[in-house]
Amino acid sequence: MSAPSSHATTSLPALAAVAAVTVYLAVLLGVEKQNLIIALLAGAIIFVTAAYRFSFLDPVAQSFSDHEDTVGIASIVALVLLAAWFHEDHFVLLLILTVMLYTVATLGLNVQFGYAGVLNFAGASFFGIGAYTSAVLNAHTAIPHLLVLVIGGLIAAAIGSLLLLPVLRTRGHYAALVTIAFALLLKTFLEVNDVLGGPQGLQVKPMNILGWSFNDNVTVAGYDLSFYLHYFVVALILLVAAFTLTRRLERSWIGLNLDALRLDETAAACFGLNIARWKITAFTIGNFLIGIAGALFGMIGGFVAPNNYTFADSLILVSILLLGGIGNAWGLAVATAIVVIVPEKLQTIQEYRFLLYAALVILVLLFRPEGLLPRPVRRYFPGWRA
Repeated sequence: MSAPSSHATTSLPALAAVAAVTVYLAVLLGVEKQNLIIALLAGAIIFVTAAYRFSFLDPVAQSFSDHEDTVGIASIVALVLLAAWFHEDHFVLLLILTVMLYTVATLGLNVQFGYAGVLNFAGASFFGIGAYTSAVLNAHTAIPHLLVLVIGGLIAAAIGSLLLLPVLRTRGHYAALVTIAFALLLKTFLEVNDVLGGPQGLQVKPMNILGWSFNDNVTVAGYDLSFYLHYFVVALILLVAAFTLTRRLERSWIGLNLDALRLDETAAACFGLNIARWKITAFTIGNFLIGIAGALFGMIGGFVAPNNYTFADSLILVSILLLGGIGNAWGLAVATAIVVIVPEKLQTIQEYRFLLYAALVILVLLFRPEGLLPRPVRRYFPGWRA
């Protein structure tokens, strides 16, 4: 580790980048004509390629690293402005919510993959466990729905603990195979279990807090507001909490131990780290975040079925992780927006979306293996950089 540079940077480049991305997203989400959407996407690709080629983004990356908290606040404001701009548009707000909750889920995977090196190819399965938990609890209990979200995360983490023994006894590709087998088994279990709706699935009651139904539209000062704005507030709080948790975790002594585990298990064990304990910690925290995001997503969608949480969906989450950069929490948000929004706006490529994901992952791994965005500098201790 070395001391930080004495040349302080301004936050303006990073804030300007956040503003530009917000305006671009507002335009992209508002456009319906396919030719205009293609033109916007092509323009973005050309601009970003040129920016990387001529190092135009270096000042932005440095400003971002030096003023991360300020950029975080600006990003929250940007999300609120986007939601306010599309306050009547159910489809766009649902897309924004999907991006937010998928980001929370991939943050959980990031703790496992990026921080501890624990492979998990069943992310969608734990997402589905959270969704099914909300379906069952909302239908058969009077548990407050905010508490249901937490229980969804806890049950996902508890069921994930069943995988801990084989995961701890295997390494590398073999550990990945354990999670793949779990994803296939869970889907089969849901399909043959009539109590959980079988292949037809279950309806999920909408979120209700103190008699306030989240599925009712509201009118404020003469403006009709989409009911998705209710869920937006909860999703934003969840996203900020998950992001803050993972970033603080990364910068703490816990993150330092997880990083040592990821880099070299043998060396970490020689220096006294309990390998099993830290793998369990990373796997449990990650599945908790995935499960709580799934529980809220189940309430938003109003329906859960086995085909919504397949191994292919887990691969989508892994592709987001690779595109954003393993260990890069900020890159995940950008990658999630690309993976979720682009196929929905370009209806002509809906049937080829998995091919698109594969092509993007291959291109990123070939030309930018660290991910789409530069990874912010790790600061384990105040005043120092790693």
